[in-house]
Amino acid sequence: MVSVIYEDENFIGLSKPAGVLVHKTAKNEQEETVADWLVNRYPEVKSVGDAPGVRPGLVHRLDKETSGVLVVARNQNSFKYLKGLFQEHKIIKKYVALVHGKLEGNGVINVPIGLKPGTVKRSVRAKNMKMVKEAVTEYRVLKNFEKSGEFFTLVELIPKTGRTHQLRVHLASIYHPVVGDILYGPKNNSLGMKRQFLHANSLEFVNQEGARLRLEAGLPRELEETLSAL
Repeated sequence: MVSVIYEDENFIGLSKPAGVLVHKTAKNEQEETVADWLVNRYPEVKSVGDAPGVRPGLVHRLDKETSGVLVVARNQNSFKYLKGLFQEHKIIKKYVALVHGKLEGNGVINVPIGLKPGTVKRSVRAKNMKMVKEAVTEYRVLKNFEKSGEFFTLVELIPKTGRTHQLRVHLASIYHPVVGDILYGPKNNSLGMKRQFLHANSLEFVNQEGARLRLEAGLPRELEETLSAL
């Protein structure tokens, strides 16, 4: 389910697979989550965090269908430290995504995101959006592909803010939705992707002792196989 990629007395680095919730929600109370796994493997996190009963040791999260790196605090002091780094935008997160269409060069998407009325979807254009917040995403094109006349682009993404669904919404807003993202993109894709091609491949920060930590998770097999087929 989840694999450990780093641990010390203060932090745990995890690699989360797609299809697993980080913590329970009102709609998914019966599903096994990363939080459940954490409490079983590291019982000390039961009392760590702002809401340890729901999010033990968890300062951030990944969408259910996004795979990749998560960092967890093992004690309350480390939790407060990590939370401060996230709030001050001092944690560098990098993602890789495969998107529809031919995207070229590097760029910045600086467009506020809000909640579309009556739905769980976020948007940059909907009328009467709620909870509108600043959102900034940097992107860098890694490689373009063409298969049977259809174009795809592999991109590196660096979110400068941490809004819900930010990367997915921003990419869809420039008409290059993530392959396999059925909420913001096409319901079907010619590559046969059963999940969205969005992976948090690294997370970097300076710990309390001043040492720089870089946590990395390689692409899951199903994403590697998709790229190999292009």
